[in-house]
Amino acid sequence: MYIVMLGKPGSGKGTVGKMLSDLLGIIHVSSGELFRNYIKRAGKIGEEIESYVASGKLVPDDLAIKLVEKRLLEDDCKKGVILDGFPRTVLQAEELDRFLISQKEKINVAVELELSDENIIDRILKRKECSNSKCREVYNLDFKRPKVADICDVCGSKLITRQDDNIETVKQRLKTYHEVSANLIGYYKEQDLLYTVKPNLNSPDTSKIIVEEVNEYLKREHL
Repeated sequence: MYIVMLGKPGSGKGTVGKMLSDLLGIIHVSSGELFRNYIKRAGKIGEEIESYVASGKLVPDDLAIKLVEKRLLEDDCKKGVILDGFPRTVLQAEELDRFLISQKEKINVAVELELSDENIIDRILKRKECSNSKCREVYNLDFKRPKVADICDVCGSKLITRQDDNIETVKQRLKTYHEVSANLIGYYKEQDLLYTVKPNLNSPDTSKIIVEEVNEYLKREHL
């Protein structure tokens, strides 16, 4: 099964994607994590990727497509993938469809998490992330605080604020989303693959509730 997670930056795609990954037993692939890992080991190409990520701009289509397709060919992706942060443009979505067809696969559902810009800005500026690259658990200082300040509940590593989690970059990422990525909603809606969820921000269990809702939808439509 191949699932695409859609929504504005900071909407919770990563958290929900990881929980769905555990529930369904398929790998969660975050393009942001993929790009950040590549930055660390790829010399000039890594520096180029870093310049886009740090400024809130999209990594160019050709480079993003190349890196994601390479990742999808790895052994742990054979049972299916939950894609988080890719595709971000219609061109990327079209190329992804072509790639999956070549592998005799297809996108089964595109899950959209719908939040206002105001809620997104508030969530991102209060976000903390585990510094352990093998964990990357995400926290929020309003509704998902760590048990010990600045320490990850899962692995005990230090929590950090991501370099791109600042007001200027967040606003740029939202601007980019509205200009480019929002068109993906229409792309998947036309294919009857879109499933939209509106997170309940007043519930501390909002991610769990979303996962349960998406899982019920998958059982009805695809399992």
